[in-house]
Amino acid sequence: MHNCRVTAHHPGRATGKKAAVGLIVSALGVAFGDIGTSPLYAMQTVFNIDHGDVKPSPDHVLGIISLIFWSITGIVSIKYIVFILRADNDGEGGVMALSHLTRQNVKSGGKRFKTVVVLGVIGAALFYGDSIITPAISVLSSVEGLQIAAPSVHKWILPLALTIIVLLFSIQRFGTELIGRAFGPVMVLWFITLAVLGIPHIAAHPDILRGLSPSYALDFIVSDPPVAFVAMGAVVLAITGAESLYADMGHFGRPPISRAWFLLVMPCLVINYLGQAAMILEDPSKIDSPFFHLAPTWATLPLVVLATLATVIASQAVISGAYSMSRQAERLGYLPRLTVRQTSEHEGGQIYVPVINWLLFGGVLILMLVFKSSEKLAAAYGVAVTSMFIITTVMFLVLADTKWKWPRWRIALVALLFAPLEVVFVSANLTKVTHGGWLPLLVATMVAVVMFTWRRGQTIVTQRRGKLEGPLLPFLDDLHADPLMRVPGTAVFLHPNKETAPLALRENANFNHVVHENVLIVTTVSANVPHVPIEERVTIDDLGDPYDHITHLTVHFGFQDEQDVPAALEEARDMGVEFDADEVYYFLSRISVQMSQDNSLPKWRKRIFVGLAHNAATPVQYFRLPEERTVIMGANVAL
Repeated sequence: MHNCRVTAHHPGRATGKKAAVGLIVSALGVAFGDIGTSPLYAMQTVFNIDHGDVKPSPDHVLGIISLIFWSITGIVSIKYIVFILRADNDGEGGVMALSHLTRQNVKSGGKRFKTVVVLGVIGAALFYGDSIITPAISVLSSVEGLQIAAPSVHKWILPLALTIIVLLFSIQRFGTELIGRAFGPVMVLWFITLAVLGIPHIAAHPDILRGLSPSYALDFIVSDPPVAFVAMGAVVLAITGAESLYADMGHFGRPPISRAWFLLVMPCLVINYLGQAAMILEDPSKIDSPFFHLAPTWATLPLVVLATLATVIASQAVISGAYSMSRQAERLGYLPRLTVRQTSEHEGGQIYVPVINWLLFGGVLILMLVFKSSEKLAAAYGVAVTSMFIITTVMFLVLADTKWKWPRWRIALVALLFAPLEVVFVSANLTKVTHGGWLPLLVATMVAVVMFTWRRGQTIVTQRRGKLEGPLLPFLDDLHADPLMRVPGTAVFLHPNKETAPLALRENANFNHVVHENVLIVTTVSANVPHVPIEERVTIDDLGDPYDHITHLTVHFGFQDEQDVPAALEEARDMGVEFDADEVYYFLSRISVQMSQDNSLPKWRKRIFVGLAHNAATPVQYFRLPEERTVIMGANVAL
């Protein structure tokens, strides 16, 4: 047996001060757009919900600014940046990554295991629901801002918003690295502008800084609980986008996101919210649009243009996060094989997933055409995000208990720090369900059904396929005991493991009664490095007999390497595997799933699985196989 194994490496991160600054700027353009544009509507929504129950009085204003500041500090700065971003799956973030990590450290099949699995899928499904709403409401709200400077453009708002959405989703194929470079400088200007707008008002009314004390939030809650509860449903708008930071971690890594948050994003957000609060205390009539009233009259139009750019960029955070979430779901077996295009030579998480991109695009267009304004979509905003907050907290605490072995007092302390606030956020947002909050819940339900159906169907099909294939080594023993005619050429069988016999190989032997002179069983493995050196790419196993010309190859690809199996075979030949490259034929074991009358799954779920299986990425293109020399053989498997 010959072996050439891949050395484990950590994902390549760009090094050097210039590269680090570049990643921070790119992260600003991709990960922080959602949370970075919340000052446009968060404070305004607080004072306009439920017929103005929240008054622009000193007690209410100081209470609101205190709630916003401590929500940002507790949920984003402490929970996500300090704790959650440390839980990564091969550099990837998101609720599916957290679910996978947690599952690895709990007893398989137990109640905890099943609970974590269900929570992970539900969390991912909720993220997809939010991923459709965020671009729609962000772009609509940004374009609607033009009405402040030019009211006559009202009829052009929806067509312009739709045009922007088309352009936004069309450029995704160029990759988050390019998009981040383009959007990053705009967001740097945006965050600096937030601070510049807020500072004069804070300087004019420095008493507003008292709102940074948690005592004002507590006084607001104790003195007027019903109003405070309603206000929490709008305060959460200041922290929507926190889950996107975690989901987007794979695009840039934890350090750039953490540095961007503490050095620029958080200070600028807090300054702007304080500025809006100070202005409202000075002139309560400005609660209709406090953000734009921060600027002098001559700066309104330039500010609207910049805000439009920033809120368009906000859509990028959830789009990029959806790509990462989809790849995690595929790796964990909850989605079929997706065509994933790597868009950076340095960052493994910078990817583009065409099918997810265009599904999101279709969903966003439908929402915009049906609801037509951000005001009508606002009621749906927050339900999915706040639900994910609790799911993430629960799984993180299980991970801390099982993997990191935290003492119980520390787990209890973290739970008491985050859980009560998040429960209030969820409760306050559940009141929105009948006013549009049903929308993300409906999308999440549909996605969860698809993911659970694919997982269950794949388990059934794999079990039944394994019975058809049978174990590999006994099959080879039978071939040795009763040799078949060897025909010229080399047959390459792509197969996910070396425990079972490739179905195409078995059928070729049983029905055609022949075996090729050379048989190569190839299993591909994705390594978590940008490139696998040629000399480390292939592991060769003669399967116990170096003379029968039946060999198993494990081919390792880095995340930036093309999944080019013919090229890998050339490398294997250089290592001593003998075959004629001009006489290679590729055989794929293709399973055709047929619906049966058994009770393994309800009929409607079987239809979903069959549809997903038929639309999965084709291995011929994925592995760069020559179509003229690729033979697809297989069998029917009843589901």
